Amino acid sequence: MNLDTVIKEIKNNKKLPNLKFEIKERTEAFTKHLFYTLFDEDTEVEENIKKLGQEFETLADLVCWKPNTPCRNIWEEYIEKLPEILQKLNADARAIAENDPAANSVEEVCLSYPGFFAIAIYRLSHEFYQFGLPLVPRLMTECAHNLTGTDINPGAKIGVPFFIDHATGVVIGETAIIKDNVKIYQGVTLGALYVDRNLRKLKRHPTIEDNVTIYANATILGGETVIGANSVIGGNVWLTKSVPANSMVSHTPQINIKNTAQHE
Repeated sequence: MNLDTVIKEIKNNKKLPNLKFEIKERTEAFTKHLFYTLFDEDTEVEENIKKLGQEFETLADLVCWKPNTPCRNIWEEYIEKLPEILQKLNADARAIAENDPAANSVEEVCLSYPGFFAIAIYRLSHEFYQFGLPLVPRLMTECAHNLTGTDINPGAKIGVPFFIDHATGVVIGETAIIKDNVKIYQGVTLGALYVDRNLRKLKRHPTIEDNVTIYANATILGGETVIGANSVIGGNVWLTKSVPANSMVSHTPQINIKNTAQHE
């Protein structure tokens, strides 16, 4: 096969005219600028809100290729939500700083905690998801996923405050509901019982009520699964059924310890 034929075959198999990696790159830059505008003391707010508006217009034109989707109109409504989003994130950061003995300040939380960054990008993307903006919300949370190992779908509904400790390996599905003052550790999955395209419009991820703690590597599956308020879910637990309020759920594998040192 000669070079001309190879080029022709590649062109023939590029079947998605709207698949432009510029969308991903611009979303990543937009997400960073948005985060800095809300948190960085040296990033001037008024000037950057204007710049963000321009960046958003470019993104909207790229992702809204279907007819009758006036995505540009979302921006003015979105920026009205930013003060409320920032209040929620400040509450998240304070809760982490006040409850984690390893945290030395709220500044440390905002700068170095991957769980906080993942929550921040989730909250910022969730409002775009609510407005029905295509692609951008998911690409925003993928920015956080790539940097933190934490995968929160922008469609999830998450109360305040929320704390993900250590963060790596956490998965929170699109229809999950997490209420107020919930704390989860690394490796936790809030997922669906199985994957089927017919479940697209249905609730398929669990509900976590107020004041629940879920320890490392616990897996909780199913749209009808509810973890009752004030419950503690231990590490490595696998749940597909609801748990009443004030429960303690644990997984206790048998562990054998043998002293292999030789005795005289």
